[in-house]
Amino acid sequence: MDHLKTLIREVPDFPKPGINFYDITTLLKDPGGLHAIIDALARHYSGKGVRTVAGIEARGFIFAPALAYALNAGFVPIRKPKKLPAATERVEYALEYGTDSVEIHIDAVEPGQKVLIVDDVLATGGTASAAAKLVEKLGGVVAGLGFVIELDFLSGRNKLAAYDVDSLLHYAS
Repeated sequence: MDHLKTLIREVPDFPKPGINFYDITTLLKDPGGLHAIIDALARHYSGKGVRTVAGIEARGFIFAPALAYALNAGFVPIRKPKKLPAATERVEYALEYGTDSVEIHIDAVEPGQKVLIVDDVLATGGTASAAAKLVEKLGGVVAGLGFVIELDFLSGRNKLAAYDVDSLLHYAS
């Protein structure tokens, strides 16, 4: 999978000085790269009983529906507050300075249903951990968390130690 790193544009000092941003838009426009990402995530979670793939706003929405299709599962969005039109469940999580939260429709997951959570990047793990808690609050079972990129130096995987985490591309710094 490391050959896919050549398809990812690195943008220094974005969104602020000292941050190296891994831009996946260059990967997405490459048909072979996009296929490789979806196929690899699908291989890892195939046969694990996934009934729903939950995509975390916003870039998780790019991969989750395609992965749901590949796994013959449904798709549900996990969104920022006040973006979903019906009744929701919410989980708040800590940021470096302050808090944020994510929401899901209360009828998005059935008790006992296996849910795969997908996003583009695993950084500190806060959003992904909150998404897992949302699924569990609704009675769902987290079948795993899939990511295209993992920023290993931020140790986000530590917050997800109880789950099957699959990250395709790793960056050490």
